Amino acid sequence: MHSVALVRHAMARRSAEGKPGGTSASVLARGAGWSAQDIVCTHDRWDQPFEERHNAVAVAFVLAGTFQYRCGDHRELLAPGALMLGNYGSCFECGHEHAAGDRCVAFHFSPDYFERIAADAGYVKASFGALRVPPLRETARLGALIGAKLEHEHASWDDIALDIAGRALALAQHDEPRLRAPSRKLLARVTESVRSIEAEPGRDHTLQKLAAATGVGPYYYLRVFERVTGVTPHQFVLRARLRQAALRIAETGAQIATIAFHSGFGDLSNFNHAFRAEFGVTPRQWRRGIRSVASGPWRGLS
Repeated sequence: MHSVALVRHAMARRSAEGKPGGTSASVLARGAGWSAQDIVCTHDRWDQPFEERHNAVAVAFVLAGTFQYRCGDHRELLAPGALMLGNYGSCFECGHEHAAGDRCVAFHFSPDYFERIAADAGYVKASFGALRVPPLRETARLGALIGAKLEHEHASWDDIALDIAGRALALAQHDEPRLRAPSRKLLARVTESVRSIEAEPGRDHTLQKLAAATGVGPYYYLRVFERVTGVTPHQFVLRARLRQAALRIAETGAQIATIAFHSGFGDLSNFNHAFRAEFGVTPRQWRRGIRSVASGPWRGLS
């Protein structure tokens, strides 16, 4: 459901049930040192805000609605497209003085993990100097990725979590990052991981495992991998799996669901969507088009 419609539905349900405002949070994904939650709030101006404490470093992307965010003596309005920033241990309040309801996807990072991200990104400070990042062109792509992922598109929360952490640091600080140049040894290890993905794309190539195999942090590995290949690890794995699946569909008579599973896709609908996005046709159309080559002139795959 679209975020605006979802918030309206939640507010209407609250009104029908006669309940006070509240928040519902569902875990979307988690990894070593981070987590992502879908948070829908139904508070309005009649609900008294209360003080909370950030138990982790927080970066939340506002998808719908508005709210006031106070931390210490500073207060900001959070609107769709903005990032809410929270340093570990800081106390804060969220209120809805002017409008009711909102939806955010909140990423939480353990202090140690966030410090490593900041160091790998080239920042001296692993903290934010502001409460928010306003809606900017630099964060629009992140919003689109988050929205697509919530609608069951094929995307990696791992990549999004690291990307949003790095962008938040860049946009909320004034010091320039000093990303260290990768060593020849690291470049060789990243190249090895590229070849291992290509050899066995169906394996569980998570960002954490790939980074651990090279001996560097996930954020630094992600950036070096992208520099070397031109795409993120998730994009590379996805395309390697799709290429493998396309070959098997063309060369064998196996069921498409079986091929999808053995190529590393756990969900057939995700596979079909990703395949069509990559090749412009469905897996069945691909099989029919490839077979037509053997019996006559190529006439396309549509």
